[in-house]
Amino acid sequence: MNTAFIGLDYIVDITHEEGKLAKGSAHVLDETQIGRVNQTLALARSKDWLTVLVKVGFAAGYVNQPKNSPFFGGAHTAGALALGTPGTDFHPGIRADLADLVVVKPRVSPFYGTELEAALRARRIERVILGGVSTAWAVQAAARDAHDRDYQVVVVEDLCAAATEAQHESSLELLRLIASVVKAEELGTYERSLPQD
Repeated sequence: MNTAFIGLDYIVDITHEEGKLAKGSAHVLDETQIGRVNQTLALARSKDWLTVLVKVGFAAGYVNQPKNSPFFGGAHTAGALALGTPGTDFHPGIRADLADLVVVKPRVSPFYGTELEAALRARRIERVILGGVSTAWAVQAAARDAHDRDYQVVVVEDLCAAATEAQHESSLELLRLIASVVKAEELGTYERSLPQD
């Protein structure tokens, strides 16, 4: 089955201890989590899966920021999620060089206003494997969108994090209704992608 691994929002502002939105949050990635993400990227490459890293960010001057959004409305006052700044760089521990494609999104879902769908269709992707932060927002949005676009959806629970463990667990409970929820170590048993025409 043609497969893509999609890693969501592993950026400094969200996942690094010095990130503007991560201070005191369970989103902060430790070395073990970073290692699992990198192992998954390497595994995906070895299986000829499409590897995609997604980052959220807003253009210069925050011209595409939804300022009325309770979720994103304060980004400009915090100086967070500005494209071209260190905050929207991938976490320094993440092997971003293993990504075939980097997608920049202006909203929660990686499908909204991005090239992701075109890339998946071009590669005839049938299954998407998701990891990222937060489980409650970006991962849920990606999984729901992918499900409704008729992809088989797999969520890798130990590649995900949320602001609290309770949010993470409740999100996984909901996601099990539309996706397979697995651990990173289980991905090694997944078959290789079919050859491309």
